[in-house]
Amino acid sequence: MPADIARKAERLGVAKAGMDPVRLFALAVLAGAFIGLGAMAASIAWTGTAGALPFGVARVLGGLVFSLGLILVVVGGAELFTGNNLMVMALAGRRITALALLRAWAIVFAGNLVGAVGTALLVFLGGDHFLADGAVGMTALAIGEAKSALPFGRAFFLGVLCNVLVCLAVWMCYGARTTTDKILAILFPVAAFVAAGFEHSVANMYFMPKALMILWWAPAEFWSAAGATAADFPALGIRGVVANLVPVTLGNVVGGGVFVGLVYWFIYLRRDPG
Repeated sequence: MPADIARKAERLGVAKAGMDPVRLFALAVLAGAFIGLGAMAASIAWTGTAGALPFGVARVLGGLVFSLGLILVVVGGAELFTGNNLMVMALAGRRITALALLRAWAIVFAGNLVGAVGTALLVFLGGDHFLADGAVGMTALAIGEAKSALPFGRAFFLGVLCNVLVCLAVWMCYGARTTTDKILAILFPVAAFVAAGFEHSVANMYFMPKALMILWWAPAEFWSAAGATAADFPALGIRGVVANLVPVTLGNVVGGGVFVGLVYWFIYLRRDPG
């Protein structure tokens, strides 16, 4: 029941805050890699769908494929920054300190970044940007360019909306009894946020570095096959990555921590004796 899920979320927040930092970081690296794999699959699913499928159908297809990432995180076991925004429930209940919360978030954020960028590098070295005569690489570049060009305010609110859905998916997983339950709880919220174009900080840790790797290191034969040049992506760069990740991360914290975590804490745990 929802009240039991709230108590479980609070207990898990306490456990995560007290976890050994090396273990926490290693689990966070796994989560970053898992989300990266989902992002890779979504990029391939979107390649060639423009014009061939209705816009909404193509977006939902990519979202369903992207769900692989959170499924691996939840079922396989890993620590994801966006899901861990629910730890504010333990903070609100005075079960952990603000310092412990921020410490755990910092470790997980850093681990997610390492895992996502490392996965992007492996995928790049594997040459998936050459697939479909460079079309997969062009999809990755277009995604990176679009994210780099987002205004601060829009990126923030897209981050808020994204993590409302991600944390609701995680919340429902806390009430699941089987692996099948967890997968079904994840599929629809994740497909919805991807289809709507909402912004996920950890996914962007894969999408944007992958686009930069293609921009910086792809050989001349890639650009020739794709019929494009690096100059076609003026917004891509380190500045664009930072300009995206800062507002999206802040939005994710508000969406998951405030609009899901604190709301459910207020409803179910505010006067709960424990």
